Amino acid sequence: MVAGVSALMSACAVTAIDPQPLRIARLEAEGFASGPPKPGSGAVAKAADGHFWADAQVSGQQGEQQQVRFLVDTGATAVALTQEDAEKLGIRPSDLKYGHNVTTAGGQARAAAVTLASISINGAKLENVQALVVSDGLDVSLLGMSYLGRLTRFEATRNTLRFEP
Repeated sequence: MVAGVSALMSACAVTAIDPQPLRIARLEAEGFASGPPKPGSGAVAKAADGHFWADAQVSGQQGEQQQVRFLVDTGATAVALTQEDAEKLGIRPSDLKYGHNVTTAGGQARAAAVTLASISINGAKLENVQALVVSDGLDVSLLGMSYLGRLTRFEATRNTLRFEP
C-alpha cells in the first residue's frame, strides 16, 4: 500500500494510483507529551465522543473555499470526502471516474481521486492535497494521511491534536 500512497501523492492522473483497496478506518489515539505549539501550527480538541474532529477551510479544484468537518483518521490512506462535501467544494461527483476500491466502516465502496487546492486547519495549511471522493458508505469526511503525512509533525495528547505544517 505504501507504493499506492506514493503514486497517489506524486501523480495528478487517476490512472497513476494503485487500484488495490485503500483502507479507511477510524482513529483511536492514545496521546503522548509535547511542547508548546509553534507559530503557524493548528490544534483541535478531543470531542466528547472521544474523537478528534477538525473544522477545516478547504478550497476545491476551482478554488471554492468552504468549511468541511473532518474526522481525523490516521488509519485512512487519504483524505476522503463524502459526496455532499465534494459537491459543497464545487466538485461534481457525477463527473468523476470511480476507479478505486476502498474499505470504509460501512463496507466496500468505489472512490474517485481529486486534488484539493488547499486544506487549512486553524492555521496549518497545505496546498494541492490528494483526496478521494467516496461513492457511498462514508457518513463523514475523513482527514487522512494524504494531509497528515505531509505535515512536519502531528501529535496527539490526551485532549489535543496538534498540526505543524
